[in-house]
Parts: sequence; C-alpha cells; structure tokens
Amino acid sequence: MIRFVMLGGFLGAGKTTAISRLAKHYIAEGLKIGIVTNDQAYDLVDTRSLRAQGFDVGEVPGACFCCKFNDLVETAAALAKEHQPDVIITEPVGSCTDLVATVIEPLRMLHGDDYRIAPLIVLLKPEHGMKILRAEQGSGFSPQAAYIFLKQIEEADVVAINKVDKLSTAERDELRRLVLERFPDKSILMTSGRTSEGFAELIDALRQERSATVKTMEVDYDVYAEGEAELGWLNCTAEVTSASERIQLDDLVRTIVERISQRLRGLGAETAHLKVLGESNGASAIANLVGSGVDVELSVESGAKVTKATVVVNARVVCDPLQLEEVVTESLCELANQQAVDVNLGEVQRFRPGRPEPTHRVQAS
Repeated sequence: MIRFVMLGGFLGAGKTTAISRLAKHYIAEGLKIGIVTNDQAYDLVDTRSLRAQGFDVGEVPGACFCCKFNDLVETAAALAKEHQPDVIITEPVGSCTDLVATVIEPLRMLHGDDYRIAPLIVLLKPEHGMKILRAEQGSGFSPQAAYIFLKQIEEADVVAINKVDKLSTAERDELRRLVLERFPDKSILMTSGRTSEGFAELIDALRQERSATVKTMEVDYDVYAEGEAELGWLNCTAEVTSASERIQLDDLVRTIVERISQRLRGLGAETAHLKVLGESNGASAIANLVGSGVDVELSVESGAKVTKATVVVNARVVCDPLQLEEVVTESLCELANQQAVDVNLGEVQRFRPGRPEPTHRVQAS
C-alpha cells in the first residue's frame, strides 16, 4: 500500500518548498516518491520546479482536487504504475478547503485497499495568518476569503506554523496562542521548509495513521465560493531574449516580480501569491511575493547568465482578472523597453475560480 500524504495551506504558505524537503528526506530513507500538484489553471510553476529537482510529478490542472477527484486518482495510479512509489505527496490548490470530506474520506472509502492515508497537515502562512487570526481590519482579504483560511486550519489534523525562521519568539508564541484560542484541541508544530526546523516532528506526525473515524466539518459553500471568486487568477508564459548581452536569470525573475508588485500596490490590490519562474538550458530561478508589504524573495537561485529564457508567471491577486492581465503585460513591456530585451508573450489564462462542485462529499458526523 502506498502512503498518501496531503500537505495543504493557503496560497504562499510555502507548500512547494516543504514538499521538496519532505521528498528529499524520504528519498534519503530509501523510499521512492511521487508528487501530485494541483492548480485552477495550466502551466504551474510548482510542477516545473519540482520536476527540475528530479522528482516524479503528476499534475491535476483546471480545478481543485475536490472537483477533479477522479483525475487525482488516475494521476496517482499512473505514478504508481510507472514509478512504484512508496509515498505519494499531494499539494492541493491554496484557495481550497473541505479536503477531508471531498478528497481524503472518499479516497479511503473508494480506494482504501491502495493507500494508507497520513494525517492532513496544513501549513499556516504567517504573513496573512497573523492578520486574519487577529481579525484585523484591512488584512487585504474579505471575510469570505478569510473564511477559507480559517476553515483550512479547522480541518487540519496538524497545523504547521511555517516559515518560523522569519518569526521572532514573540511572533511564534502569538500565532500559537491565536490558533489555540479558536481551535483549542489543535495539534501545532513550528516548521521551516527553508531551514528544516521542525521537520523531524512533521515527519513523525506523518508516520501516524489518520483515524478511520469520519470527522468532517460544516462548510458554507456560498461563502466559500465568494471567497475563491475574490481572487483574480493568472498563469502565462513569455520568451525573453537578449541580442546584445547575457541576462542574469536570478535578476530577471526578481525584477519581473518587483515590477508587477509595484503596479499592484498602486492599485491597492492585495497579493495572495505571485510566483515567477525563469528557465534556460537546465538552469532555473524562482522569485516569490506572498503579500503586499512583504519583500520579494528569490526562493530558487540559479547563478546563470543566459541569452534566452522561458518565463512562467503564476499570480493570485485580489483584483479583476482582466486588470491583472494588464498589470502583468505592462510590466513585461516595461522590462523590454528598459532592459533592451525582446519579450514575446505566450498564452495567458486569467479568470476567477468558479464555484467548487466536489465529485464526492462525505457528510459531517
């Protein structure tokens, strides 16, 4: 039986970095790993990034796992057939909740002979988590979007307050206290995907068997749908070419994120997650932004100088999708004009997520 691990959390919570570290740990133990990523659109930075690290990765694009349950099962089965993994790690869409009722319990009931299901781990994103848990006005999200964030914590078997390497002791203590005030019985870990802090405890938690007792939560799907629809969603690709001098790939992706974020701040649009990948001849660089007022982070460095690169932009922002497309397009045009490079924009997908319509849903008990 394959160990089935799901690592959830809000947009920008650090799921991909944590999954990479977790997968490397399992491989060091001599286990074979498969990974399944998930997105509302196609051309996902996370999939490209994990594959570039050498992992066997399947992707379920076009909707959440809950709405594409059969695709998830088929993708996991294909990984099992081709690579015989001991563990499959899944990364759900960051704006998705109700995973126990729509994914984990249906998987147990319909495919329980194939998988041993680990506890549901949800990574808590400090950048927005502190504001939402404090119930601050002007957190950047509506009450409907905050509802999704809180429901993710509510259904978690274990909450991993992530990115603690960036938090002070006082901030760590406050986040733990705020979670326990709302969810007194919640199991909490302190983790960092970047430094591996807390990962021994995380791995111990994942070794446990998830209780077979059906325990799902009540979810108001009208509020849930409104929260998801608040976000403009954009995925696009572009080819960047320099005819005169070589491009620093790390600087390129960081500059693109900075230009986009500057325009979004001018519009007063809150960024849930903005991620830009640059690829060229096997080299990869990734820059991230996980909230307004937060510094741009170069999460993957390449050190490469190139004359041509493929750029992939994934943006999830509280604004109209058409406006988001204009911001991204104008930022790339500005890059071309100021840095004397050619930018050829490829396919652009932009939309608001539709109402979640799960394939299965186990009722609360």
